[in-house]
Amino acid sequence: MTQDEALRLEGIRKSFGSFVALGGVDLAIRRGEFVCFLGPSGCGKTTLLRIIAGLEQQTAGRVIQHGRDVSHLPPAARDYGIVFQSYALFPNLTVAQNVAYGLVNRRRRRAEIDARVGELLELVGLPDAGRKYPAQCSGGQQQRIALARALATSPSLLLLDEPLSALDAKVRERLRGEIRSLQRRVGVTTIMVTHDQEEALSMADRVVVMNHGLIEQCGTPAEVYEQPATPFVATFLGRVNILPGRSLGAGRYRVGDVDLELPVDGFAPGTDVRIFVRPEDRHVEGDLAAMPNRLSGRVARIDYLGTVCLAEVGCDALHQPLTVAYSLNQLHDLGVREGGRVDFALRPDRVRVFATG
Repeated sequence: MTQDEALRLEGIRKSFGSFVALGGVDLAIRRGEFVCFLGPSGCGKTTLLRIIAGLEQQTAGRVIQHGRDVSHLPPAARDYGIVFQSYALFPNLTVAQNVAYGLVNRRRRRAEIDARVGELLELVGLPDAGRKYPAQCSGGQQQRIALARALATSPSLLLLDEPLSALDAKVRERLRGEIRSLQRRVGVTTIMVTHDQEEALSMADRVVVMNHGLIEQCGTPAEVYEQPATPFVATFLGRVNILPGRSLGAGRYRVGDVDLELPVDGFAPGTDVRIFVRPEDRHVEGDLAAMPNRLSGRVARIDYLGTVCLAEVGCDALHQPLTVAYSLNQLHDLGVREGGRVDFALRPDRVRVFATG
């Protein structure tokens, strides 16, 4: 374990009877890093977080925190703060008493406790809420209080278990930025579990994409979105078109009646492949006639999503429809409409190709 590592997971496995929840997870997290465990329900992300916290015992493997093996230590002997999606505040205690709870248990002096509580409530934007009770606070305020309580003892590790999933969309979006800003100011190593890909991509330094108890890919938000390592990552993150095709060799692929030129080689001629193209991975302006991978079709439907609109284009040459993204301005400037024809070219640098099977 290197000096800049805050946490190392080595061969973490967890079984519940015959069900394998985690099939062998290895991961190193750097000091001060914000990491998101992302994946669908049942992928093992919450089980992994609970093992880190000592709330669940792994079947095999080790948890190393700051060079210390904590694999079999109880939660109280591990150095972390945790925030749950349900807030888990004590309803009979004031906001200040909730924040102070861990400090009181550690028998800190009253003056020290009061100063720390005041500092944290200021930090989370609730300087005047100390005398209120949780029921008098909104959901977003209660989650800020839970965050302040988790940070009260100055833990070296902060664990967030879907902390925003119980909030409405507007509050959730605002708190994303607040939590990320707070984490950067405090500098605490943070692990957050979420099934919300937008949340993970907007908040994390690195995203750990999980599926069926294994890590499919670990990388920066840009890496996992723009360079998915597996078909699962490509389909789980964002929207994507999947084109069944066949390799012709030398970076050429036949899809329907079209030959696509893509800078992805390594597939023997005749290999069946799936080509993954995101709706935004296209050119819709400029000299399309001079570009490779030109396509055209008729717009069957347009989904208006605000600043971005998605057009379902029936491409006869591909033998299947393709979803193409347009900005709202492009939609109007290019005259894209339902029933009209459009021309575009796929961006070869952004397309991903995987062997079928």
